[in-house]
Amino acid sequence: MEKKLIENVRQSVPLVHNITNYVTVNDVANILLACGGSPIMADDAEEAEEITSICGGLNINIGTLNARTIESMLLAGKRANELGHIIVLDPVGAGASRLRTETAMQLLEKVRFSVIRGNVSELKTLWGGSGSTKGVDADLADRVTEGNLDEMVEFAKKLSKKTGAVIAMTGAIDIVTDESKAYAIRNGNPLMSKITGTGCMLSGVVAAYCVANPDHLLDATAAAVAAMGLSGEIAFERLEKTALGGTSSYRTYIIDAMSNMSDEILKEGMKLEAR
Repeated sequence: MEKKLIENVRQSVPLVHNITNYVTVNDVANILLACGGSPIMADDAEEAEEITSICGGLNINIGTLNARTIESMLLAGKRANELGHIIVLDPVGAGASRLRTETAMQLLEKVRFSVIRGNVSELKTLWGGSGSTKGVDADLADRVTEGNLDEMVEFAKKLSKKTGAVIAMTGAIDIVTDESKAYAIRNGNPLMSKITGTGCMLSGVVAAYCVANPDHLLDATAAAVAAMGLSGEIAFERLEKTALGGTSSYRTYIIDAMSNMSDEILKEGMKLEAR
């Protein structure tokens, strides 16, 4: 893996345009600032193309869809493609409703994505055009385990070949792959699933890391996933030392840990295996 991925982010301060959901927009902005990037949020069709033009990357999240933002996503995505910008897709809840599924498939058809980040159920929906999710969470049957890890790696590689994007399949074990090389990442803490927005935040971090390291998209994505998981571990250690701390404190501690993340800390703490 490349050695200065995080340093490159902090030195270049990549500007990322986020068309994301209103549940987590503040957290996405804060985690982007913490990791060394710069966020801008613009989801109106009147300015989506213009804002994307001044940014290095675009982060599209379908978590709270409406007709207005779908148009903005398509306009911004097409403009970002014209400019050769990094584009990340977070297909939140794809498979949970017809609108989400059809929108995700429309985006895949009309926009070329650099990275797609989602849970297993969401990614299976992208593969087949339909699926089953538990709200915005993976279906219980769709879990990456040690027993099915090889199978899931091969599926993610096939999806990468089909879409042309780096695939970040996140869960208890994370898989990051292109069509030929994969990483399994075992960083993180179960409490992260009790906080709304850790996945959305991660997609923002992935965008920033990739904009700062455009020639190393696979490694940049893997580093972002590992850094987010490691931040969750560091935050949990801090939480255990706080007598009255709970999930709200934990979210803040995750952002704190990301703000202090460095290539050295990541190298020492990441649990990454090439597959």
